[in-house]
Amino acid sequence: MAKKSALPIGIGVGVAIGAALGVATGDIAIWLPVGIAIGAALGTTMMAAGSDPEDDTNDEGGSPDKE
Repeated sequence: MAKKSALPIGIGVGVAIGAALGVATGDIAIWLPVGIAIGAALGTTMMAAGSDPEDDTNDEGGSPDKE
């Protein structure tokens, strides 16, 4: 079975929050895309938090090696 992604969950939560805020404020055209963007960021963050640190083999930035 394939590994499940947290991105759809985050986007779903974002849509729900954006729609609720849009209905509450009467401006769903603004709050729905804002909710989707926040949900996508949340889903991406959840995916990054669940990944194995051993899989991250790139060496970008960080402190220089001391000799």
